[in-house]
Amino acid sequence: MPAVFTPQTPVRDSGTVLRLAPPAGPSCDLAYERRGCGEPMLLLHGIGHHWQAWEPVLTVLAGSYDVIALDLPGFGASPALPDGVSYGTASVVPLLAQACEALGVERPHVAGNSLGGLLALGMGLHGYARSVTALAPAGFFTTPDRLYAYTVLRGMRAGARALPDPVLETLARSAPGRAALTSTIYARPGRRSADAVAAETRALRRAPGFAPVLAEGRRPAARFREDITDVPVTLAWGDRDRLLPPRQGVRAKRVLPGARLVRLRGCGHVPMNDDPATVARVIADTARAAHPAR
Repeated sequence: MPAVFTPQTPVRDSGTVLRLAPPAGPSCDLAYERRGCGEPMLLLHGIGHHWQAWEPVLTVLAGSYDVIALDLPGFGASPALPDGVSYGTASVVPLLAQACEALGVERPHVAGNSLGGLLALGMGLHGYARSVTALAPAGFFTTPDRLYAYTVLRGMRAGARALPDPVLETLARSAPGRAALTSTIYARPGRRSADAVAAETRALRRAPGFAPVLAEGRRPAARFREDITDVPVTLAWGDRDRLLPPRQGVRAKRVLPGARLVRLRGCGHVPMNDDPATVARVIADTARAAHPAR
């Protein structure tokens, strides 16, 4: 097994940008947050979001792991990919592996939500992860499922772009306003802070990767069709997911029969905010399963 970087003292890189310069092709930048010490763990957010979606569980996980939360290309503080570079998994998964290598880690535990869940599964499939936790991953939808999800996502994006900042700030300060802005992805939007809701709405508003990622989702390659047999895999779905309904978890289990399928009670599409303790435990349990002797 290749050597794995495991820091002996806690790491804290906040608001850092990593520049990747592949031997062939243009360079690209990825923003990330890094905390903690222990075995490496990579956290990947969903479409239109940013690494701060993981904030409710990040500190807990950083107590046992060297946690790296990335802004995916074209989201959060990470700029768009260079012209001509695809946002498909065949392009982004190796890019994420290269980012891990540049940060001094090999085969981290990977947890992802939605788009990030699909990418996490891709990393597991291609040998870049030592365990995979996919929270409501994309890639298991039927055509009607996709059309429904795209309609919802485009509506959220249009609403975010139409809101002037003063109106956004006013809405975010009230529980009904936060519900109006985020109840599509959270079952318990009142738990999200006003600052977090305003920040993620702005992230959705300006994400240059939004349209290209949706375009990639129309391609047959966007469906996840292969089993992962050599690392522990957990599929976890909120039972109140309104974007990718829980029935897609059953479909995912058929593709990945060896995976553990977990129901997240009372959680929506982005469960890290709805029940951070359960989500952190599910991720940690999956990571521990990579070391059965322990």
